Amino acid sequence: MSRDLWFDDLEGPSKDDPEAELRRARIAERAKRRREGGRRGGPGSGRTLKLLAIGAGCVVVIGFLLALFQPFAGEGKGKPFRLDVPSGLGVSEIGSLLSEKGIIDNSLLFEARVTLSGKRSELYFGEHTFREDMSYSAVIDELGRAPGEKVRTVVVPEGLSRGETAGVTEAEGVGGDYLGASIRVAGFDPNRYGAQGRARNLEGFLFPATYDLPLAVRAEGLVRRQVDAFRDNIAGVDFSYAKSKNLTIYDVLIIASMVEREVTVARERPIVAAVIYNRLKRGEPLYIDATIRFATGNWETPLTESELAIDSPYNTRLNAGLPPGPIGSPGLASIEAAANPARTDVWLYVVKPGTCGEHDFSTSLAEHNRKVARYQAAQAEAGGSPIDCG
Repeated sequence: MSRDLWFDDLEGPSKDDPEAELRRARIAERAKRRREGGRRGGPGSGRTLKLLAIGAGCVVVIGFLLALFQPFAGEGKGKPFRLDVPSGLGVSEIGSLLSEKGIIDNSLLFEARVTLSGKRSELYFGEHTFREDMSYSAVIDELGRAPGEKVRTVVVPEGLSRGETAGVTEAEGVGGDYLGASIRVAGFDPNRYGAQGRARNLEGFLFPATYDLPLAVRAEGLVRRQVDAFRDNIAGVDFSYAKSKNLTIYDVLIIASMVEREVTVARERPIVAAVIYNRLKRGEPLYIDATIRFATGNWETPLTESELAIDSPYNTRLNAGLPPGPIGSPGLASIEAAANPARTDVWLYVVKPGTCGEHDFSTSLAEHNRKVARYQAAQAEAGGSPIDCG
């Protein structure tokens, strides 16, 4: 139908033309529906309401996950106290008891966490030691120990590689093969965090913390605890900025593992993360020698020229972009910095002489070269590293 004919019909059909009259009635009905729709919010209001509903739903889901996994709860606060868990209680009743005593926030969420962990039938009755405001995972760990059972405290420092952590567990007397146990864990899939087949093992997912383990627990049990702690802590991190830069959570873990090794002063974490982001954007090698140490296994002695030239995808002097995977398991502070770096143009840095590991950051090569020269002069004067941690 042409535009002219359409408007002719609107101007007034003949009374003897029933088809024209029918068309006019249909047009009038459509106009009425549009007017009524406008009074309800206008065209598109339905879609807007749907988007608002979806947004509200996302907020509810995120709030639920934060409440369920409690990324900031930890081992609780205040002095530890003993509490008897009477024999015969069900999981929901145990949750109610713990909630009444201020040990946990919500008995229903506690029961959900126990169910998700698959430990409904593995909780012990009797006297246990608790604190106020403990995380659900910490409470489940305590209830998973037989009353009076001796424990072994294992401290896993932030940033250690699997190989280094294996040395820690061996020194602490934890039985089993930690390297073998940390290749994979049933029910935990690195691909859910954007690894997409890149993760050959659980490097980066083994959360560093202090773990109280029953003496009978072997390396497999510690690895499971670390993976559970990773899930708990990662739930509270905002990855939206990293995702806007087309980085996955796995990419963030890779960046965080490098930040963990590079930074001594806590406030520099987001700045070093920004350097990595900016060098990735420029398409230039990262020049982070900790990745070479990971490839060579040399974490202690100065790197040799041959090590610096090693043919490895982890050599970030020779290869642009991120290395294939994390070089260790970062702590929460480094993960948060890697997910939300400082908004700055710095892309170069060198150790600041006379400090305990602080860095001088630069936005230009000329500025950086001046700072490097100052560092080298201080190094020559000191006859070694010009770092002062005294």
